[in-house]
Amino acid sequence: MSLVGRIEDLSLSDIFQILSIGKKTGTLILKGKSGNAVIVFKNGFVVRAETDTLDKNLGEDLIHAGIVKESIYYLVSAVQKKLPGKPISEIFFEFGALSKDSLEKITKKRIEKVISNLLQWQEGDFQFEPDDVNPVGKVNLSDPGWELSKGLSPEYLLLEGARMYDESYVSADELRGDITEESTEESTPEEEWGESWETPRVVERKDISSLRALSRELRFPDSSSEINLLILRFASGIFERGVLFMVGKNAITGFGQFGLTIERPDEKIRTFVLPLHESPFLKKIIREKQPYKGAIEKDKVIEALINNIGGGWPRHTAFFPVIAEGKVFALLYCDNLSTGESVSKTEELEIFIDQAGLALEKLLLQAKLQEMKKKAEPP
Repeated sequence: MSLVGRIEDLSLSDIFQILSIGKKTGTLILKGKSGNAVIVFKNGFVVRAETDTLDKNLGEDLIHAGIVKESIYYLVSAVQKKLPGKPISEIFFEFGALSKDSLEKITKKRIEKVISNLLQWQEGDFQFEPDDVNPVGKVNLSDPGWELSKGLSPEYLLLEGARMYDESYVSADELRGDITEESTEESTPEEEWGESWETPRVVERKDISSLRALSRELRFPDSSSEINLLILRFASGIFERGVLFMVGKNAITGFGQFGLTIERPDEKIRTFVLPLHESPFLKKIIREKQPYKGAIEKDKVIEALINNIGGGWPRHTAFFPVIAEGKVFALLYCDNLSTGESVSKTEELEIFIDQAGLALEKLLLQAKLQEMKKKAEPP
C-alpha cells in the first residue's frame, strides 16, 4: 500500500492509525519546514524513529543519561565518520560499550520524544514506502537510530506524545504564573504607577489546564476515532490504566487502552468482546447512563475483563459512559491498581466526556446531512 500526501490533509495521528490497523511494514518519511524524519513500522508497530528537529542525537542522549562517558562517545563518533550510514548505536553495541537492554530502554524513550515532537507539525509531506525497513539514505539524517527488537504500538505513542505535550503546556502556564507572582512580590504596582492593576492570574491546576487544552481539540474532530483517542489521552493523566469500549446492542468491543502491561495491549484489546447479557453490573451502568465509581461487582464478564487486562483485583474502579444522541456510544473503564488510590476526583474528566459526546453528535449530524445531500442529488 503506497501512502503519499500532505500533513495538512492527513494528520500524523491518522496515518499512524491506518498503518497500525493495517499491520503495515515499511518506512514513513516526513519532510517539512521543521525538518526531516523517518519512522519504521513492522507489522503495524514502530521499531525505529528519528528526526533532525531534536537538540540531541541518540549518542548525546546516552551521555545526558549518564549511560556512557564522553570519551567513549567521541571515540565511537570518530569510527562512525569512517563508516557513514552505520548507526552510532550499533557501533556502541559492537564496541561493548552498551548492552542491548540499555540501548532498547534509551531508544524507547527517544522514540517517544521523536513522536511527541512530530505531532506538533502542522505542515509537510509524507510518504510511506511499504516493505522497505532500511531508513538509511531516505532523508538527510545524521543517524537513523537503533531498531527495537519489540516495537511500540502507534496508539501508545500517540497517547504518550500527547501526554508529553500536555505536560509542557502546563509547565509553560505554571512558569508564566510564577513570573507573575514574583513580580507582584518585588514591588507594589499601585505605588509604582499610581494606578490599579488587574489581580495576578492564579496558577491553574494541571487537570484544569489539560481540560482547557484538550477541549480545543474537540472543537473540530475529523472522526470518532480521534474523539476516542482524546478521551483516552485525558483519562491517562488521572488514572494508571484504562480501556475504552465501543458499546453495541448485545456486547461491548475494545477500542483502545492506556497503562496496560500485557503483551501487545492495543492488538489484544481490539479483539476483546464482552457479552452484555451475562453482566447485570455493566447493563445497569449502560442503562442508567451515569458514571460509576467504587468497588467493582464480580460476575463472569467482569472477571474476564480483569483477567484480560493483566489480572489483579483493583480496590477502586470507575466506569464512564460516553453518550451521544441519548445513547451510550462508548464505555471507559479505569483503575489505579498498583497504588490503590481512590477515584473520587473525576469532575474534569466527566466534563470532558460530556463534551466528547457533543462532538460525536456533531459528527453524526454531519454524516446524516451528507447522506441526505447524496440522496437528493440527481443520478
